[in-house]
Amino acid sequence: MRLKTYLRNCQLDFRLFLFLLLLMAIYRLLFMAKYAGAMSADTGAADVLLANFTGFRLSLKSAGGFTLLSFLLVTLPNLLKPQLNLERLRTTIGALAAFILTVLFLARFPYYEEFRMTYGLQVFQGWHDDKAAVLGMMISEYHLLPGLLAAAALATGLTFLLKKILALPLWPIKVQRPRFAALAAFLVTVFFMFFCRFGGGVSYATGLNWENAAVTGDDFLNECILDDVQAMYRARQQEKRMQAGDIYGVDKAEAAALTPEQVNEAISRKAPGSRIKRPRHIFIILGETWAQWPLLDKYAPLHAADGLKGLINSGHAYYTSHFMPNGDFTSIAITGMITGLSEVNIRVNYQPQSFKEPYPTALSLPFHALGYKVDFWYGGTPGWDSIGRLALAQGFDNFYGYPDFHAPKTNTWGTNDRNLFNALADHLDSEAPTVHLIMTTSNHPPYNIDLAAEGFDVAQAEEEIRKIIPEESDPHNLAVEIGHYYYMDKTATEFIRQVEQKYPDSLFVITGDHAVRSNPGPQPTMFEFQSVPLVLYGQGISPDLLPANAVGGHTGIMPTLVELIAPQGFAYDSIAPPLGQWPAAFNRDYYLTDNLMGQIGTEKSEALPDAAKGNDETEREKLEPFLRKLRTISYWLIKENNH
Repeated sequence: MRLKTYLRNCQLDFRLFLFLLLLMAIYRLLFMAKYAGAMSADTGAADVLLANFTGFRLSLKSAGGFTLLSFLLVTLPNLLKPQLNLERLRTTIGALAAFILTVLFLARFPYYEEFRMTYGLQVFQGWHDDKAAVLGMMISEYHLLPGLLAAAALATGLTFLLKKILALPLWPIKVQRPRFAALAAFLVTVFFMFFCRFGGGVSYATGLNWENAAVTGDDFLNECILDDVQAMYRARQQEKRMQAGDIYGVDKAEAAALTPEQVNEAISRKAPGSRIKRPRHIFIILGETWAQWPLLDKYAPLHAADGLKGLINSGHAYYTSHFMPNGDFTSIAITGMITGLSEVNIRVNYQPQSFKEPYPTALSLPFHALGYKVDFWYGGTPGWDSIGRLALAQGFDNFYGYPDFHAPKTNTWGTNDRNLFNALADHLDSEAPTVHLIMTTSNHPPYNIDLAAEGFDVAQAEEEIRKIIPEESDPHNLAVEIGHYYYMDKTATEFIRQVEQKYPDSLFVITGDHAVRSNPGPQPTMFEFQSVPLVLYGQGISPDLLPANAVGGHTGIMPTLVELIAPQGFAYDSIAPPLGQWPAAFNRDYYLTDNLMGQIGTEKSEALPDAAKGNDETEREKLEPFLRKLRTISYWLIKENNH
C-alpha cells in the first residue's frame, strides 16, 4: 500500500517536473525569438540548438527545485500516512511556480533592454537602492501593475492546464517483489535528484552550472541558456561574492600579509609642479549614464552630445575616449570618487571602516591641503545608499541633496538637472574656493523630461535611429533615452558656460558614472557598452595638455587634478597615478588599453575605434600587474587596515 502510494505520487511529481521544465524551455525560445537580432552575424542553427539543449539541461535544476517541494510536502508525508489527501497542495505548488516563472519571464524583457543581460548583480543593487524610488520607477516606467495582472492571468491558464495534466490516468503500478521494488524506487529517486542537481550529470565534473554554461560563442545565446531561476541564482551568488569581497585580482592572503609601510609606499606620491594656474573653483561632473558612444562620429546625426563636443572643440579642453568608469552602478562611481578606491566587490559605503576616518586616498584630503573646501551636490536625496553620510565621513565639508537646496521633486529620484545646476550656480557667490563633486539624475528611468520643450525632436531622432541602427528593436524608446542624454548634455554645458563667464578661472571635469543601460542597438561593442568620456575644460587646458587619448579611469581624476595645480613636492596619496601613466583601465568585468578592450578573466577582446588591436597577450600583460596592485591595495585599505 505505502509503496504503491509512493510510486503514484512520484508519477505526479514527474508530471509537474516535466510541465515546469517545458514551460521554461518555451519561455527560453520566446525570448530568443524576440531578440533574435541580438545574435552575432556568424551565429548558426547549431549554436541555437546547442544553447537550447544546454539551457534544457540547466533547467533540470530549476524544475527539480520546485518539484522537490512537492516531493517533500506531498509525496513523503503521503508515504508516512497514505490516508492523507494532499493533491491540492501539489497543484498549489505548481501554480505558484508557474506564477513565479511567468513574472520573471515578463520582467526579463525590460531588464534585458536596460542591461543587455539576464538577471545579475543589478538585481541586488536595486535592492540596496532607494526602494520607494525603484518601486515608483517600476510602476511608471516598466508597467509593473499591468505586468503582474498579465502574469496572474497567464499563470491561471497554466494552472488549469497543469490540473488537466495531473488528472490524466496514471501508469498502472504492479509490485510483485516489494523489497526489490522499494530499493529500486529509492535508487531511482536518489539518482534522479543527483541528475537534476548537477544539470544532467552526476557530479560537478560531469554536470552543469551557471558558471560553465556559456558554451556558445555568442553572448546573447549564452545569456539565454540561463532560465530565470538560474539567472536569479547567479545574481545571488554574485551578491554573496560582493559581500565577501571576492573579485579577480585580489589575493586575500597576499593582502593580509601587506604591512602599512608597504601600502604607504605604494600610494605615496609627489606632484612635479603645477602646469596651470590654480583655479578658484573645480567642478567634477558625474553625469548619469554619460556614455561614450553618442560622441562617436557614427552617431553624430542624433545630436545628443553637441554641447560636450562644443567644449571639446573649443581649444580649451582635453578629451580622452580611452576612459573607464569605476563600475557598472552609480554608487560604485560615487564611492570610487569619494574614497579614491577601486571596486573590489565590497560596498564601501556600508563598511564600518568607511565611517571611522577618511581613507588616505580620499578626494577631500589633498584638496583641503591645497586650500579648497570640498562639497558634494546631488539631484537626489542625501540618504540614498548612505552616500551623504559617506561623503561627510570621508572629509567632505558639505553634502547638498535636492531637499537641502529646496528644489522641487520632479522625478522618482529627486529633482532635474537644471534645478541642480541652477542651485549650485546661485550658491557660488558665497563660496570660498571649492571643489564640487556633482552627480546628475535626469538621464535615468523614469524618463519624464519634456523633450519638445527642451528643443529635442523625438520623431526626428527615431527616424535617424532607423537609418543608423536598423537592427534596433525599439527605436522610439531609444530616441527618448537619447533625448534625456541630450538634456543632461545641454544643462551641464549651459551651466559650464554660465559659470565660466562669471568665474573664468574655473576648471571643469566631465565624465559619466557608467555607460551600462543605454546602448546603440542589440549588439553594442564592448567600447560602446562600457566606456565613458573624460573631458577637462577651462583656463589653461589645451588638447595637448596630456598624451592623446590617455588611458584612465575614475580613480585617476584626483591625481590628475592635483598634479595640474599643486606646487612641486606636494605630497598626497592615491592608489592610481595621473592620466598619462595608466597602462590599462578597468572596472569589475572589462578592461581597456590604448589598443583594445576585453573582458577580465576571459580571452574576449576587440579593437578600439581607430586603433590596431595588437596582440591580446601583450595587452593583457599591461593590465594584470596594474589591476592586481590597485585592487589589492584598495582591499587592504577597506578590510585589513587597522588605524
